[in-house]
Amino acid sequence: MRIVFVGASELTITTARLLMDRGNEIIIIDSDKNKIEELSENLDCSFLHGDGSHPQILREADPKHTDILFCLTDNDQNNIIAALVGRTLGFKRVVLNIHEWEFENICLELGLEDIIIPSRTISRYLADMVAGVDILELSTVMKGEARFYTFTIDQEHTHQTIDDLELPDQARAIFFYRDGDFFLTEKDIKLQEGDELVLICHSEVLDKLKEKFSPSQTASNHNHDTQEQSSGKE
Repeated sequence: MRIVFVGASELTITTARLLMDRGNEIIIIDSDKNKIEELSENLDCSFLHGDGSHPQILREADPKHTDILFCLTDNDQNNIIAALVGRTLGFKRVVLNIHEWEFENICLELGLEDIIIPSRTISRYLADMVAGVDILELSTVMKGEARFYTFTIDQEHTHQTIDDLELPDQARAIFFYRDGDFFLTEKDIKLQEGDELVLICHSEVLDKLKEKFSPSQTASNHNHDTQEQSSGKE
């Protein structure tokens, strides 16, 4: 895969090393020329010097032949702008990192759904550790094209059953949250407005699910955290 990073942050460098070890082609964009020169001595990848949120620089990264654009600078606003520009230029998938939770709703309203919030992911992982839950067990199960998708039941689908939702063939409802409580799905259960339904599905049907059941801010929290735990084959 060909992967472009905006911002030579610590997260970028660590992730780039892992991806290069797996045989991926990596390009890192950063505005600090000295940092690029320093990193080029230790990282066997390509570099672009310039503002990663500027259209001209992102065009040089060749959007049409890039699989993923990661916007991982240390500035949330820069990441949001770079993600919007990248999406407009035709990058197949755009993922951005934000540190301030307040920006999440704005990103979702702008249609930026692939969001990473490290502090939340780490805090939930630590909370699960205290509870004796090993979330790494999930990564050994979620392989290939398996994905989680979550959305909140709206008024249109209130009082419907799982069958009434007419999910794609390669998607199954497995559990839901109601008022913060966990429930396994049952065939005859009536869904209520505000329920957060969690599906397991093939990656090919994600677009269909997004078209029919748009993830809300709350549902997106579960979606991103669980997707971070899934693993795909390169």
